[in-house]
Amino acid sequence: MNKKDENIGYVIFLSSIAALGGFLFGYDTAVVSGTTESVKAHFGLDDMQQGWYVGCAILGSILGVLGAGRLSDAFGRKPVLLFSALLFTISGMGCALYSTFDQLIMYRILGGIGIGIASIISPLYISEISISKYRGRLVALCQLAITVGILGSYLANSAILRWSQSVVFESGMLKQIVNDEVWRMMLGMEVIPALLFFLVVLFIPESPRWQVSKGKDEQALAVLSKIYSPSKAREEVASIHQLMDKECQSDWRMLFRPGFSKALLIGVSLALLGQFMGVNAVLYYGPKFLGEAGLDQSTSLDLQVWIGLVNVVSTLMAMLVIDKIGRKKLVYIGVSGMIVSLISIGLFFQQSAQGSVVSPYLLLGLIMVYIFFCAISICVVIWVLLSEMYPVKVRGAAMSMAGFSLWFGTFLIGQLTPWLTTTLSASGIFWLFACMCVPYLLITYFLVPETTGKSLEEIERMWER
Repeated sequence: MNKKDENIGYVIFLSSIAALGGFLFGYDTAVVSGTTESVKAHFGLDDMQQGWYVGCAILGSILGVLGAGRLSDAFGRKPVLLFSALLFTISGMGCALYSTFDQLIMYRILGGIGIGIASIISPLYISEISISKYRGRLVALCQLAITVGILGSYLANSAILRWSQSVVFESGMLKQIVNDEVWRMMLGMEVIPALLFFLVVLFIPESPRWQVSKGKDEQALAVLSKIYSPSKAREEVASIHQLMDKECQSDWRMLFRPGFSKALLIGVSLALLGQFMGVNAVLYYGPKFLGEAGLDQSTSLDLQVWIGLVNVVSTLMAMLVIDKIGRKKLVYIGVSGMIVSLISIGLFFQQSAQGSVVSPYLLLGLIMVYIFFCAISICVVIWVLLSEMYPVKVRGAAMSMAGFSLWFGTFLIGQLTPWLTTTLSASGIFWLFACMCVPYLLITYFLVPETTGKSLEEIERMWER
């Protein structure tokens, strides 16, 4: 196909808008890292309650994931993206304005539902409007947006803390939000990108593959004609129909056919294991670990910006090579580096516990190396794989099952990290994360097929064989 037969610019435009859901996902996920110690002190929380403050949003994400696939298969990808933007907006406002711990938890859960929906539907939408040879990089836009959202939350937390120390209000709500309980302002800043996301999603079309699945061929052809030449657009519609005509079921039972059941098991396993390899513990509790190395809160928040920056740059690198090197090779390189860096972080905390003088900036460097290897591999690859390995008529439902596993693992990490750090010590928890990397490598090597360069329909036929 000639490049003139493809409108890659339009596809990038649509993908970039959908990827803003990933930005909100990243922002809401990471903004809590700057507030954990302040919220713990304000409400007098113990380790498990602090874990619940972090984990409650992840519980909401599980609820969002469970409903996202069904909702998107029934009503379309676009309306569900709009719904997630609305949830993010309500959550940000509620966390900033309401006073009790129970109310804070309720609004954190609402934001978590938005996270769960965005984590499934944003990459799903991108995969369904993408051109095959660019799909890996385009779906990775969503992961890039997540990392930019994480970095944005770190920058916002650091700037808000410094601003609150330089500006003093005498009384009223501003004094409470800006000076006395600055964590409220950190959580409330999410309203701005959430409203922007809602507005821009109004201008994108529905997924053409979803439209075909609902018999709306004319609308699908109109969208595809903006991406391909007219003849190629008709071929795309026919190709989608060809596969759908062979599918006698349009529900969850399809996932348990031979071939598809293997794909489901692989996706669920990788999604679950990936959460026990430490990345979310670092994202949620990074300032806590840096604090244990001897840094104060303000310095920890400033330094965490560097971790977020490494995350963004590494994700950009992964986007450039994922369709050239391939999904599996990226996993081999990245997870191997993660194992070495996790072991090294554990040794740092062991030496520190034994009384050795170790610079906290060495810990920062080791965490940045770990984030680099994580970002170039599993953080990008898992979303690409989940968005492309299932049949079109149940892709939303299948991604919900895999996404449920991912968020269940994330909930456990968010809930248990403070307790594990106390029980196992800081060194022990990082060595545990290193051990969990090994089965991830083995599953990828023996069970995961290489999908680089294949169309969604070719991947589906591959599983059928």
